[in-house]
Amino acid sequence: MAIDYKSAGVDIEAGDEAVKRIKSKVRSTFTDNVLSDIGLFGAFYQLDPGKYRNPVLVSSVDGVGTKLMVAIESGVHHTIGQDLVNHCVNDIAVCGAEPLFFLDYLAFGKLDPVVMDQIVEGFTVACRDNGCSLVGGETAEMPGLYAKTHYDLSGTIVGVVEKDEIINGSGIEKGDALIGFPSNGLHTNGYSLARKVLLEKYKIDDFIDSLGMKLSEELLKVHRPYLKLIRDLKSVARIKGLSHITGGGIEGNTSRVLQKGQSLKVDYSAWKIPSIFELIQKTGEIPDAEMRKVFNLGIGLIAVFSKSDAASVMTWADSAKEKAFIIGEVV
Repeated sequence: MAIDYKSAGVDIEAGDEAVKRIKSKVRSTFTDNVLSDIGLFGAFYQLDPGKYRNPVLVSSVDGVGTKLMVAIESGVHHTIGQDLVNHCVNDIAVCGAEPLFFLDYLAFGKLDPVVMDQIVEGFTVACRDNGCSLVGGETAEMPGLYAKTHYDLSGTIVGVVEKDEIINGSGIEKGDALIGFPSNGLHTNGYSLARKVLLEKYKIDDFIDSLGMKLSEELLKVHRPYLKLIRDLKSVARIKGLSHITGGGIEGNTSRVLQKGQSLKVDYSAWKIPSIFELIQKTGEIPDAEMRKVFNLGIGLIAVFSKSDAASVMTWADSAKEKAFIIGEVV
């Protein structure tokens, strides 16, 4: 019996069908800066001439961890792409950068064009919301490496910032205020621990009274984008530092923008920790120190301002109906 690629587990026709499905969605993210269509070996993106004085490109690459397993187990695939784009955009936005373009990588045990279409739909929704173009990607079918219904994804974002507008924490001083802004649940971190704890007691589609929704709905809440909020904060007062709270928690991430000899004093009673984190901690009997190291605990973005600017930032947040909390200081 002759062996071909399809019998080995790779279906080229399914790949072609998937590309046909996503083409119009991907093109919907293009700006005039995108000079190439889908299908070339590389993507062409032209910076606007004269728009920048001293531009610096900023890039980041990331994934969404085992949140993928929640999407796979619940059969909901149209939001995981939004998670990835928002996570990547946030990572460069806290450096002061504006996103330009995004590229994705998708790997399947067995390519399902419908599932791929739903994932890419999430990419395109978030790219349009963040004003960046989805200029390219790679799709791989890897039988034997992934289970048939499983897939993995990662993304790369490229943005730009004026060199003198880079936000890197270099001006942070003792006494500066830490102002926290809410997350939308777990975002994309801590899922290995959350799933281990919760799925030993609950099924993925169980309705949880304390959450007011199914467990899957809570765990699939889309990673909040902070780009617009950061733009607004820049107009209120001088931002000394920004941290996107991902794996490592509040202190682990915010310490990355501190200077030598500085540390954080965080008041964990300054905001109400969302019910999902209380459920995880209670169910797994997890110590406070571990919770703080693994999860964002309801704070997804921290901005560092001079103590003298904190009141004006809080006043602005109140007028903009943006929840904000003074959660500590630099020591």
